[in-house]
Amino acid sequence: MRHFTSVEDVNDIEKLIEIALNLKAVPKASEHLGKGKTMGIIFLNPSLRTRLSTQVAAQNLGMSPIVMNFSSDGWQLEFADGVVMDGNKAEHVKEAAAVMGTYFDVMGIRSFPGLKDKDEDYQDNVINQIKKYAGIPVISLESAIRHPLQSLADLITITEHKKVAKPKIVLSWAPHPRALPQAVSNSFAEWVLAAGYDLTITHPEGYELSEQFTKGATIEYDQKKAFEGADFIYTKNWSSFKDYGQVLNSDPSWQIDAAKMKLTNDAKFMHCLPVRRNVIVSDDVLDSESSIVIKQAENRIYSAQAVIEQILKANF
Repeated sequence: MRHFTSVEDVNDIEKLIEIALNLKAVPKASEHLGKGKTMGIIFLNPSLRTRLSTQVAAQNLGMSPIVMNFSSDGWQLEFADGVVMDGNKAEHVKEAAAVMGTYFDVMGIRSFPGLKDKDEDYQDNVINQIKKYAGIPVISLESAIRHPLQSLADLITITEHKKVAKPKIVLSWAPHPRALPQAVSNSFAEWVLAAGYDLTITHPEGYELSEQFTKGATIEYDQKKAFEGADFIYTKNWSSFKDYGQVLNSDPSWQIDAAKMKLTNDAKFMHCLPVRRNVIVSDDVLDSESSIVIKQAENRIYSAQAVIEQILKANF
C-alpha cells in the first residue's frame, strides 16, 4: 500500500480488518516499524477523533507525530493551477506539499468540501494535489467526498458486533440544522458494499447520494420499512447531491428514536460522531445498550494503525 485515500487502495478488506483487530489486542506489537519515522498530521478543518486517534496510532507504531492546523497555524493554501496569487492565499500547494514531503515520512491530511461546486468537490482536488506534490505516502483523514479511516473503523466495529455472517445494515439520513458533506455516507456505502454486505440506504426523496458510491445498495424512502429486521443502524446527515450542498428539508420525523429501533432485529446504533442529541438521535437511543458509538470511536485508533502499519511495511 502506497497511499490510503479510498477502498480501492486496499487489496483485501477482510485481512486489513484482521490486522486492525490484532493490533487492538496488542497495540504495541509493531512499535519497531515506526522508530525514527515522522508522521505529519495536517488539518485544514476541525477534528477531535481523527486528530487524537491518528496521533495515538502513530505513537503505538513508534512514530513521532507532528500535528498542524492550517486554519490557525499556517498560510492559506492555493490549489488552482495557473492562478494569479494576488488574493488572500499566500502559498501554493506545489511548494507546501513538496516542503512537507521533505519533513515527514508519511502524511495524513484532512479537508472538507466547499459544498458550492459539485464538480470541483468531487475531483477531490486537495487530496490528489497533496499526493501529486508531496512525494511520500499520503493518508486521507477525510476528504471532500470520502472518509476511509472512519469507514474502516465502522467495518471493524460491525465485525466485532455482528451475530450473523451477513447482517442487515441500514444507512439512514437524519435531520441537521446545517448543510453537511456527503463524505462519511459516501465512504460508508462504498466500504460496506465492497466488503460484500447488503446495504439499505433510507432518506427523503432528493437526498440520493452519488451512484458512484451506492451502486448495488437498496434505496428505501420509507424509513420505518427500511428499519424492519435491521441488525445495524448507521445514522448520518448529508446535504443534497443532486441540488448540491442544499438542505432540502429538516424533517424532524426522521430522527432516530426508541420506537424506530424497536422495528429492528435488536440492532446496534452507530454514528461517526460528533452527533447532535435529540436532533439526529434521541437520548434514549444514544444512551442505551444498543449504542456502540464509543466503541466505534475507539476503533478509529486501530483503523489508522492498521493502515499506517501496512504503509510502513510496504515503503520503508
